[in-house]
Amino acid sequence: MITLRPAGECDLDVVALGEVMLRLDPGEGRIRTARSFQAWEGGGEYNVARGLSTVFDQRAGVVTALVDNEIGRLVENLVRQGGVDTSLIRWDPFDDIGRTGRNGLNFTERGFGVRGALGVSDRAGTAVSKLAPGMIDWDDLFGRRGVRWLHTGGIFAGLSATTADVAQEAMACARRHGTVVSFDCNYRPSLWEGIGGSAYARDVNTRLAEHVDVLIGNEQDLDASLGFDSGTTGHTTGHTTGLLAGAGGGSPVDGFAAMVETLTQKMPWLSVVATTLRTVHDAGDNDWQGVAWSAETGVLASVARDHLDILDRVGGGDGFVSGLVHGLLEGEALQTCVELGAAHGALAMTTPGDTSMATRQEVHALATGSSAHVRR
Repeated sequence: MITLRPAGECDLDVVALGEVMLRLDPGEGRIRTARSFQAWEGGGEYNVARGLSTVFDQRAGVVTALVDNEIGRLVENLVRQGGVDTSLIRWDPFDDIGRTGRNGLNFTERGFGVRGALGVSDRAGTAVSKLAPGMIDWDDLFGRRGVRWLHTGGIFAGLSATTADVAQEAMACARRHGTVVSFDCNYRPSLWEGIGGSAYARDVNTRLAEHVDVLIGNEQDLDASLGFDSGTTGHTTGHTTGLLAGAGGGSPVDGFAAMVETLTQKMPWLSVVATTLRTVHDAGDNDWQGVAWSAETGVLASVARDHLDILDRVGGGDGFVSGLVHGLLEGEALQTCVELGAAHGALAMTTPGDTSMATRQEVHALATGSSAHVRR
């Protein structure tokens, strides 16, 4: 299914390429009325590496850029607490006011009941958005040092007019050195509006997909990022639409299978395609399931967790990806991988912050059917 470089010839198991922002969380309150915030670090691509490090004991690093000031050093400290290698961070000088570069902030409400989660990003002009081809020595990273897995995605690609070229440079180099590449579409319209909109996003992500082994994304992300046409109008159930909502009377899993059949005809080089199926009843009540495909196995689905209690949904999808990648790195069967991903994503949403507080033992126990009974 996937050919991995031997762990013994690589310094790192996984490297994430993406932005790491400082998340400011008002807890149970609202951003507009908050008088205090709890600080976390987070980022769509980074969260996957962080989960692989803290939960699954994989050797993880992050390629990003930060401005060298107190905020940047706080982010670095938080990354270090997650066990993620910070030696790949590019540090830009601080001009005392942030005119030439700054560090990204993300204010995030968890939501409750009928009030959905809310994210307010303050990330334009950040140091990482100014990365350009030639700034990172990818041959040194993937060749001399050695990395088994590279993870990046559409959030990083959409940060600026140059970050997509950086992603392509990194992904192409990784493939040359035998590193597996995963890409999470993670389409965010607000990121693409200022650099060409949805048409440009499709051009960019279609180009990047040529270097991908493992593709992550739901129907909406794939359509917006790659021009994937499901051929259905479907109906809406929570946040799941079209094929993934089981248009035409089928189940969401059947819809994923139909989507993958069309997608892999366009992109036959893909080894694995995966996503989560989520129906939002309210902010704290979601149906949750993971699905994945490979040519060898066809479509596989995890246990369906209907009416899963959610404390903080942000990072659940990244938790799914890190559990899935962990299983693939360990050579597990794809069914086991998708169960690990779904279990880890579910546990990640039971605690605050973008990143996971689960343990490897908890994930494996939940993936194999344990309950939430008290442990003494």
